[in-house]
Amino acid sequence: MDEPKIIKGMFKQLKDSTSINFPNSGKVNVSTEQGVYIIYSPTEKILHVGKTSRAKNGLNQRLQNHLTNNSSFSIQFLKSNGKILRSGYKFQYIVESNGRKRTLLEALATGLLCPAHVGTGESR
Repeated sequence: MDEPKIIKGMFKQLKDSTSINFPNSGKVNVSTEQGVYIIYSPTEKILHVGKTSRAKNGLNQRLQNHLTNNSSFSIQFLKSNGKILRSGYKFQYIVESNGRKRTLLEALATGLLCPAHVGTGESR
């Protein structure tokens, strides 16, 4: 199977994955593996598509980073109020160990879903 078909299949798998609420308290505990994720508002608006790059604790660490304002998404888009994610926000994810596939999937998902976070880094 060629790479574009593989990435499109991974995108379908990501979109079909179970939505999980951010925890009301404590840490995110879904996977210590690397992967790609989508964050949704309580009204199901897609806010952010992301991937792990070097996160020692994989998806758990990266999603926790958003809760604790250790990401550009939480600092810029959530105005350093990452704890708001505990109020009905959800995420979906898939595990992918291959860095190239993670990068291509994140790019495809960002392009197709056009999350609200895209473009927030521009000066106004």
